[in-house]
Amino acid sequence: MAGIFSPPGDWYGSLAKPEWNPPGWIFGPVWTTLYLMMAIAAWLVWKRDGWQRPLWLYFTQLALNAAWTPVFFGAHEPGWALAVIVALWLAILFTLLAFLRVSKAAAFLLLPYLAWVTFATFLNFTLWRMNPG
Repeated sequence: MAGIFSPPGDWYGSLAKPEWNPPGWIFGPVWTTLYLMMAIAAWLVWKRDGWQRPLWLYFTQLALNAAWTPVFFGAHEPGWALAVIVALWLAILFTLLAFLRVSKAAAFLLLPYLAWVTFATFLNFTLWRMNPG
């Protein structure tokens, strides 16, 4: 089970990657910033609306977010990870729209997250296509 949660390693290093693949060092700062913005957005919605549907959507997308890493890096399954990230993208969109009804600021805070996951979806797709089997 520990291998499922291990960070990128030899397997990821051996994959063919597109020229536009970001350097590894960028992921830490980007995700730290995104998680901070997501937390603030959720707090704004909770403060105004409590534990209603928008926050349940938020936790759904958070679970899908957490599922992607073990599927891609742990199980070495870019195809299945693509299915997870597409579901994640849709969940983020639904969350953003639900947040918009409660707080425009909260919805605005999720826009960079949606943009990054859009990019990550294309990267996941490209890695899957460049590395069949």
